Amino acid sequence: MKTAFLQAIELMMSGNETLLGIIGVTMKMCFASSLIALLIGVPLGVILAMATFPGKKALVVLNRTMIGMPPVVCGLLCYMLFSGVGPLRHLHLLFTVEGMIIAQVILLVPIVIGNMETYITGIAEPILETGRGLRLPRARIFRLAMNESRYQICSTYLMVFARASAEVGAVSMVGGAIAYKTNVITTAIMMYTNMGDFTLGVALGIILLFLSLILNISVFFIQQRWSR
Repeated sequence: MKTAFLQAIELMMSGNETLLGIIGVTMKMCFASSLIALLIGVPLGVILAMATFPGKKALVVLNRTMIGMPPVVCGLLCYMLFSGVGPLRHLHLLFTVEGMIIAQVILLVPIVIGNMETYITGIAEPILETGRGLRLPRARIFRLAMNESRYQICSTYLMVFARASAEVGAVSMVGGAIAYKTNVITTAIMMYTNMGDFTLGVALGIILLFLSLILNISVFFIQQRWSR
């Protein structure tokens, strides 16, 4: 294990082409899917928490159910949609990074909505009272709620990015783990470990943890700046 670890460090320092390709695909998929999920999920979560309408409780329960969707089920649904007999076959999304991003977004959006809905529900009443007292329009009250939840938005983004970077089931079914095209860090770790290439597997694992660390440090400093 020690030898594999040292060899992994050397491999990362050498700028291995295979390694760089896997990292590039992973970063493209993770950043794109997590940002899209955040842009979709945050407004929906705030609206779900603050608005009052028939069927609201049913939507909350449905979203919480979607949070627990197994990734392989999501991957299977996307595969059926994108395959040669699926309704979206003309988009040619199967075995592409774009198809993997769509599968990830489907998994991540309910998580974002759920986190924001839970948080905003706890602070919705004073925000609504303040808005009504100042006679603010609904759009201003919505922006006020968004402003009050900046810290939570950052925390939610870290959560969905971590989920995206750790995903295996959906991305392997939709992307196919094709070398130099759709192979990401998690699928590559499984593939190279099964092939007996522990050096590359360990190297990819270290890189995945390092990238997560860098993102967490960056978001931490942003949160600290906002809290001043």
